[in-house]
Amino acid sequence: MKPPEKMTQLCRKIVHVNIKWSILGRVSIFRRFFRFIWDRILVCSIGRRPVNYTKLARRDSSPVEGVVVYGDEDDEADLSRVICNGYETDSDLVSLKISLLGDCQIGKTSFLIKYVGDEEEKSLQMSGLNLVNKTLSVQGARIAFSIWDVGGDSNSLDHLPIACKDSVAIFFMFDLTSRCTLNSVVGWYSQARKWNQIAIPVLIGTKFDDFVRLPPDLQWTIVTQARAYAKAMKATLFFSSAKHNINVNKIFKFIMAKLFNLPWTVERNLTIGEPIIDF
Repeated sequence: MKPPEKMTQLCRKIVHVNIKWSILGRVSIFRRFFRFIWDRILVCSIGRRPVNYTKLARRDSSPVEGVVVYGDEDDEADLSRVICNGYETDSDLVSLKISLLGDCQIGKTSFLIKYVGDEEEKSLQMSGLNLVNKTLSVQGARIAFSIWDVGGDSNSLDHLPIACKDSVAIFFMFDLTSRCTLNSVVGWYSQARKWNQIAIPVLIGTKFDDFVRLPPDLQWTIVTQARAYAKAMKATLFFSSAKHNINVNKIFKFIMAKLFNLPWTVERNLTIGEPIIDF
């Protein structure tokens, strides 16, 4: 009787293994199915085919021959210096998604408009969510920025999953003249990280032109708190002004430098009364 019992036990184990693999196979099929459905939803929402992100190969020479990529923005230099023409296909297109998060009335939209300028291409606009595209080129490849501006009210939290999903960078923004908006960054960061743990975090203080009119001791307090938050978030800190185009383009150049291994020549600036850059 022992041999049949052993055979029975072996058969049971084989059956259990087969059942287990059958279940795993069905789960895998369902997972691919729901992934397919999700991609179709994204296509319907943004109006184009999803593009996988691919890093550019690093060159031994400087980023673009004859072009100064990173410099002072007081002269309102922008990324038009690295724009090239003459593309016939989309094989060289690199899609980069960036999310803008922060409270209402802090200057996110002004910041966005200052960057995209006349090249603004709105492909999605709904209550609490605005998507703007900008295409430029670096090192022979076209860079298509999809910038998702999430409204700052409580109703906009519903848009966080789709806005943060697949973003290569998330800009956490606050008004330099309003400390409560800086305090809110903690909540925005916590919510965003639920949906994206790998995006490059950037902490951006807006309305620097109004900030410099504050008393020096208050400026010092805000700078200290912002630097502490940036350190805790492992984020780079920029003070910016859309009105005077201070550090607006430089922030996007920083993102490209991080992603494509381009030289980053800007220096830290921790001088009170000047646009802070800390990393």
